[in-house]
Amino acid sequence: MNRMLKTIICLGMYFIVNAHSQAQSTIDIPAGYTTQIGNMVSMLEDLKSRITASVKNLSVNEIDFLLDKEANRIGAMIMHLAATEKYYQIYTFEKRTFTAEEKEKWMTAINLGDAAREKYVDKPITYYLDIWDEVRAETLMKLKEKNDDWFKQLDYQKVISNQYAWYHVMEHQANHMGQIRLILKRAQN
Repeated sequence: MNRMLKTIICLGMYFIVNAHSQAQSTIDIPAGYTTQIGNMVSMLEDLKSRITASVKNLSVNEIDFLLDKEANRIGAMIMHLAATEKYYQIYTFEKRTFTAEEKEKWMTAINLGDAAREKYVDKPITYYLDIWDEVRAETLMKLKEKNDDWFKQLDYQKVISNQYAWYHVMEHQANHMGQIRLILKRAQN
């Protein structure tokens, strides 16, 4: 077997084993949510718990590790996840985009890059996770107020459904979970 295939098989086995040790292993609708929204909430919460489990015990040096001069730090990526989720809260629940004040607060995290490399440094992981926890608490509260009919509706600009917007938040988190785990592996070597 060539080296690439062995690597793919090993990574696949690693993710299967770790998925069961850190994931909830089922998609259960939490109390108070409609079926489709509850399924999404279950998946969002599972991803967040897996990302949190990966980073919650990191040192500041590990959080601030850069793979190279173009990479993003783990802390900045956690802020990016919180900022993206905040954007979609406003977009789907309030039917608008960021105000000037909100842009000031969140756009560095949304855009990442040089500004984020400078801003999100020398902070403990709890700084980032607490912000994400606050954003998520608001997401859960507001999704509980909605129903599956709302979930299927197109956004206020008639571009995507509310469900697709929250699916994007979920797949975005999964994407960055992979990046975070890659960075962790390199930072701990």
